[in-house]
Amino acid sequence: MKAKAEPAVEDFLAMLAAQRGAAANTLAAYRRDLASAAEAIGPLAVASREDIARLATVFADLAPSSLARKSSALRQFYGFLLDEGLRSDDPSPALPRPRTRRPLPRLLGHDDIAALFTQAELDAVSGSPEGLRMLALLELLYGSGLRATELVSLPLASVPRDAPFLTITGKGGVQRMVPVSARAIKALADWLPVRGKGGRFVFPSPKGGHLSRVRLFQLLRDLALRSGLDPERVSPHVLRHAFATHLLEGGADLRVLQTLLGHADIATTQIYTQVDSARLVALVNERHPLARS
Repeated sequence: MKAKAEPAVEDFLAMLAAQRGAAANTLAAYRRDLASAAEAIGPLAVASREDIARLATVFADLAPSSLARKSSALRQFYGFLLDEGLRSDDPSPALPRPRTRRPLPRLLGHDDIAALFTQAELDAVSGSPEGLRMLALLELLYGSGLRATELVSLPLASVPRDAPFLTITGKGGVQRMVPVSARAIKALADWLPVRGKGGRFVFPSPKGGHLSRVRLFQLLRDLALRSGLDPERVSPHVLRHAFATHLLEGGADLRVLQTLLGHADIATTQIYTQVDSARLVALVNERHPLARS
């Protein structure tokens, strides 16, 4: 039988269920995290800052994500005690803080990209709507670095006519101009005559509206499988990463890359300098003045 937690913890869990509508799995996760802390330092409701600080040693071997989750549970618990007048102080500032580091994106190499395009071009040769659509989708994902949502919701009015640019409405409703390659323009020109009539989207759904993100994901996984790649390695976001990484390899400026990707903060774009660290090291070794002395 499951052991009952201390009364304050039970009250906290009841509040989560009643006021926040927390699901059973969520409540179970909170219970486990609080129980592991209580096992290490004793009853949580009366724990001192010194007790809380000891958790840094107890949780030392946890992954940053696990540490962040446990610390969050404890902070919310002590916030609840303060709100309910069950404590007059908050010991949670003594909780250990995880070192957060943005995970590096999964990568596709040039050979992987070539395999995807070889298969997509082979499928498009027949002139089937499905094959022509897939090639157009792939060209815009890898050739222009669009987000999945930006791509599937692309309106017909955005298709370039005179200038080789797409007008994209990204996160927060911010618009940006994205260059479109000659290859992508041709792929779009081949796709549009067979897309069917009606609707305002470049990639319509048979049920109305536009192609869903889930369907785009499925189409890419299917293409990866037929291209001899592990489908788990391929997604719309991975192709966006490949676009950025391969541009950086080619010498693109980080600020230009930020504009192309539609990142509000260049810190988000800087993840790609970690991905391309080998090229940057080689660049310093070859181009720095001391390398030639």
